[in-house]
Amino acid sequence: MKFPRINCNISLVSLLILLSASWTISYPIQEGFLQCLNSNSQPSIPFSAFCSQNDSSFSSLLQSSAQNLRYLEPSKPKPEFIFTPLHESHVQGAVICSRELGIHMIVRSGGHDYEGLSYVSEIETPFIVVDLSKLRSISVDIPDNSAWIQAGATIGEVYYRISEKSNTHGFPAGLYTSLGVGGHITGGAYGGLMRKYGLGADNVIDARIVDVNGRILDRAAMGEDLFWAIRGGGGASFGVILSWKIKLVPVPPIVTVFTVNKTLEQGATKTLYRWQQVADKLDENLFIRVIIHVAPVTDSLRAVITKYNALFLGAADRLLQIIQQSFPELGLTQQDCIETSWIKSMLYMGEHPSDATPEVLLQGKSTFKNHFKAKSDFVKEPIPETALEGLWTRLLQEEIPLMIWNPYGGMMSKISESEIPFPHRQGTLFKIQYVSMWQDGGKNAERHMDWIRELYDYMTPYVSNPRTAYVNYRDLDLGMDKKSNPSFAEANAWGAMYFKDNFKRLVTVKTKVDPDNFFRHAQTIPPVRKTR
Repeated sequence: MKFPRINCNISLVSLLILLSASWTISYPIQEGFLQCLNSNSQPSIPFSAFCSQNDSSFSSLLQSSAQNLRYLEPSKPKPEFIFTPLHESHVQGAVICSRELGIHMIVRSGGHDYEGLSYVSEIETPFIVVDLSKLRSISVDIPDNSAWIQAGATIGEVYYRISEKSNTHGFPAGLYTSLGVGGHITGGAYGGLMRKYGLGADNVIDARIVDVNGRILDRAAMGEDLFWAIRGGGGASFGVILSWKIKLVPVPPIVTVFTVNKTLEQGATKTLYRWQQVADKLDENLFIRVIIHVAPVTDSLRAVITKYNALFLGAADRLLQIIQQSFPELGLTQQDCIETSWIKSMLYMGEHPSDATPEVLLQGKSTFKNHFKAKSDFVKEPIPETALEGLWTRLLQEEIPLMIWNPYGGMMSKISESEIPFPHRQGTLFKIQYVSMWQDGGKNAERHMDWIRELYDYMTPYVSNPRTAYVNYRDLDLGMDKKSNPSFAEANAWGAMYFKDNFKRLVTVKTKVDPDNFFRHAQTIPPVRKTR
């Protein structure tokens, strides 16, 4: 079937007239959605806001912000079309029409969902993707110490816009600057300022959300229960986040960053054991994470590298004093320390090239696109040296393994587990992220998946019990909804690991605001099932 050439600037009304005859049979979902949207949104939505599977740009748009290439394999389900709203009312219309027409709608802000839940639905087809990438305005109010940020903006853009107005204000969120703020903050949002100021979600003071009825609600209109749930309760279960109002935090004009590498021959095992004992107790202005990877030494020999990557809110002289007093085993020197501005420290911690300027943050480009599988844990007691030695052996068995250990303590220990849905607070020493990456597509995926699952099993005795996980490191191994309406008992398999006792309150909120489970995905917060 041949499709007519279409001017992307024509209005939706004209589009409907042009396509009504040719698409009624072939594209009944898109046809019905277009007609409904015309009745429930502001006029003149350009055709360029829609991209169907037949469109030559479909694949590039689908892939544009998707991080996990595992979910872009040809065998994975694809959306019937991608709708890119240009205005808040378009999101309202998308919700109203998807619900009215019985279309499964999933929402993407930054595409960083580890299991591809923002661009793939494996629980039901057909489905559509509502891509919020055009809703990315940022309004910074320095006198009010706040900013309104739309869901499609990246956290790097937010950092840049703050720095345009002030070199002594920041925001405590992610280190990887291409994260879309819509989904990032719904899961918690941690970064180099977390030990000083908590999570991004701890510093949200208002929000705008489209609810299941297509209404736009701010904090006052949605009520405190829903406002509580969306700040750390995971994305896409309660509505569509349009924007957040965030509280800006003070940062000094000069901060210090450093990276120190330790190999096994340089005492990596003992140094890491010591880091576990002190990382959560260090000055709250200091964040030292450990990145563990394997690097080639010769053509036939590889080595485990532990990389201590840090941000300190202050000058190098003070940092060196703190390290000498609390963690001299690291061997930090003046030459390791780089004094810089907070905005440039975000480039450094985000692993941008050393010659990059802050303007690179406006590009919103990801530095991480791979086939990968990830898992997470929280640790409450130091892992013994003998267990670390077993860990090194297992890392050397995998092609591209990665672990990131992020310290807790400081403000993270002062905030109640129930303040927001994110519960991993007092008593947590650090969080572990496990990653296996591969470059041969789907060919040997199962082997890599088996490796990371075996590693996860190996770590069982050394992590929290009961075991817990971070919702922004989504892991479908923990369980998944295969019926689009899981029971509480079924969903508790993953819900309790992500949210501990807060899961029960999340279910109560979900039952109130979305009783028919319109906003759903493979690990949704379920409503309480209706009894007949």
